Amino acid sequence: MKDGPEYGFDTLQIHAGARPDPATGARQTPIYQTTAYVFRDADHAAALFNLQEVGYIYSRLTNPTVAALQERVATLEGGVGAVCCSSGHAAQIMALFPLMGPGKNIVASTRLYGGTVTQFSQTIKRFGWSCTFVDFDDLDAVKAAIDDDTRAVFCESIANPGGYITDLDAVAKIADDAGLPLIVDNTSATPYLCRPIEHGATLVVHSLTKYLTGNGTVTGGVVVDSGKFDWTASDKFPSMSEPEPAYHGLKFAETFGPLAFTFHSIAVGLRDLGMTLNPQAAHYTLMGIETLSLRMQKHVENAMEVASWLEGHAAVEKVTYAGLPSSPYNDRVAKICPKGAGALFTIALKGGYDACVKFVDSLEIFSHVANLGDTRSLVIHSASTTHRQLTREQQEAAGAAPNVVRISIGIEDPEDLKADLDRALNAVM
Repeated sequence: MKDGPEYGFDTLQIHAGARPDPATGARQTPIYQTTAYVFRDADHAAALFNLQEVGYIYSRLTNPTVAALQERVATLEGGVGAVCCSSGHAAQIMALFPLMGPGKNIVASTRLYGGTVTQFSQTIKRFGWSCTFVDFDDLDAVKAAIDDDTRAVFCESIANPGGYITDLDAVAKIADDAGLPLIVDNTSATPYLCRPIEHGATLVVHSLTKYLTGNGTVTGGVVVDSGKFDWTASDKFPSMSEPEPAYHGLKFAETFGPLAFTFHSIAVGLRDLGMTLNPQAAHYTLMGIETLSLRMQKHVENAMEVASWLEGHAAVEKVTYAGLPSSPYNDRVAKICPKGAGALFTIALKGGYDACVKFVDSLEIFSHVANLGDTRSLVIHSASTTHRQLTREQQEAAGAAPNVVRISIGIEDPEDLKADLDRALNAVM
């Protein structure tokens, strides 16, 4: 889009990053299914490889379809740039990669997706990194967990699976006072419900697989760069502030300013880690984002109606939806997610583990899958699936105890959803 007025979200979700194809005039962004790109001449090629000119070299690094998606997500999040990659998990590694080094650590919320807990507690150890998990409601504990080797603070805006809403402003202040970037996973909220950069986040990550694509067809991830962090304020981030040997001593922060993280993630991260998003997946996500606001409005409306109804069901012990007045996090909705508390929450069943298993097996409209954020309503018993690798204590801290079922509310008729849930819940009573 051309520079001009500040467009509204509904306009940007359709037009940001999208321009008529210069070769054909095609209005929808084409799928540029190509590996490489022809250089104008030898000098052009050298300039691209020296990072002296922006352009396309090889689709592991950059691709026009993926670039359109990067621009769209960055615009919706209020960032200066973004880097897409192959999955949400890849996005988390991509976000940490320029910041970390052997012996360094991150401080993360205990309320995270089970796969993220495993990635941070187990897998990153192989890089020589470590993670300290803290209850982010205990701000003093967050401060105490930060030490001289900490390089980032990590949380989710709306936590998976329980729908817990993080007080981003309070956490951002702690990170800022410590001179550290705050990384926020905004998958469950999307930029329609929450814009973490406005609350002090340095980087925002998404699993594109979920609400942004919205139809359960592809996997993808993205890291959005706020452009607001001073990478030269200390010696903690040499990848940004010190000379890069692979580019003849170029300093990313000095050369690219607010876009330093974005350029480093492409020129070094994608170059060497190779976590590339394919152009067809980018195309599906671009089309999905065109209806993001419409879908999220319906997701939230349905979630509020279904969660309120579930709260009064005889088989249900507890509902964790932050949109409910009974939620201890309801007061954060207006500040962090003013358009609604999302569509992800859990229910605890009075019958325990066995009741949860029978419940998910008795549903018809709800699909029992390891995914969320689909137009279809989804359900999963986290303790026996996505959070199975965690200890009992970790499961409970994450909101995925054995008697808990995660529910992702879709955009179907809410009366049909309640009827399906009612049949399954009565089956376990």
